[in-house]
Amino acid sequence: MSRVAAIDCGTNSIRLLIADASVNGAPGPLTDVVREMRVVRLGQGVDATGELAPEALERTFAATKDYAGLIQLHGATRVRFAATSATRDARNRQVFVDGIRELLGVEPEVISGNEEAALSFAGASSVLPVTGADPILVVDLGGGSTEFVLGDSNGVIAARSVDIGCVRLTERHLRSDPPTAAEIAAAESDVDAALDLAGQEVPLDRATAVVGVAGSITTITAHALGLSEYSPSRIHGASLDLQTISDACTSLLEMTRDERVALPFMHPGRVDVIGAGALVWRRILDRLATVSDGRITVAVSSEHDILDGIALSIRDAE
Repeated sequence: MSRVAAIDCGTNSIRLLIADASVNGAPGPLTDVVREMRVVRLGQGVDATGELAPEALERTFAATKDYAGLIQLHGATRVRFAATSATRDARNRQVFVDGIRELLGVEPEVISGNEEAALSFAGASSVLPVTGADPILVVDLGGGSTEFVLGDSNGVIAARSVDIGCVRLTERHLRSDPPTAAEIAAAESDVDAALDLAGQEVPLDRATAVVGVAGSITTITAHALGLSEYSPSRIHGASLDLQTISDACTSLLEMTRDERVALPFMHPGRVDVIGAGALVWRRILDRLATVSDGRITVAVSSEHDILDGIALSIRDAE
């Protein structure tokens, strides 16, 4: 048996997956042993300052120390730590790298946007299989960036990472409670410009289906489903029509902070940034509906994403 540990350190959260990744010595599907998530907001202020804040580093290091204990407790033999948007953008990323190495005993990787996109596609497609030659689009909506990955059963066709995410746009534009019309318009302008950039490399009009991954999208799905608690089993694989998703996004965007706090499925660490996540997802789906000439009418949510992709990359490197 091969037991691996994958850590995905993003702009808003840091997540751990410890999984068994082989059957009788041969590569097999992942079997979860531990799946954890902590909201540490590593990207706090990075968009404005270009640096990781000391208090954000402290929160991230504390979570990593806990994860190191879990990895040792459960006997994972190989570990991969991947850091994404906030760390890519930070001038003082070496402080982060040195701290993680000391705590975990492995070299953290600050991965490129394209590698982040490919790992997201691998994770999503491992449990929502891509079959045939009809391309699907995987959208990974993070805290600092969003990845667009078009692929089919042969793998990735095209990918692009752009700097729109729920933390970045909240800090940049959505400062009122609830956001003003002017703030929303400014944020939408940023999203539209990023979609134009993504479309230069990723032929969005070729997509025959769309799968959304990461916490903003799964939380929006929970709201659209009217869940009384956060339920990964209800959210994973849920296929909802675009209007239902758009209505849920608008609802979250227009709520006050207190109204979002009261939602039974809402993680406390997403309360302040889910409005921006909803704005981004709504704008993406609007664009896809337009460029697909009405071919895309639903979107699927996946609980499996880059974290699973990181674990699979460890397995496949054997």
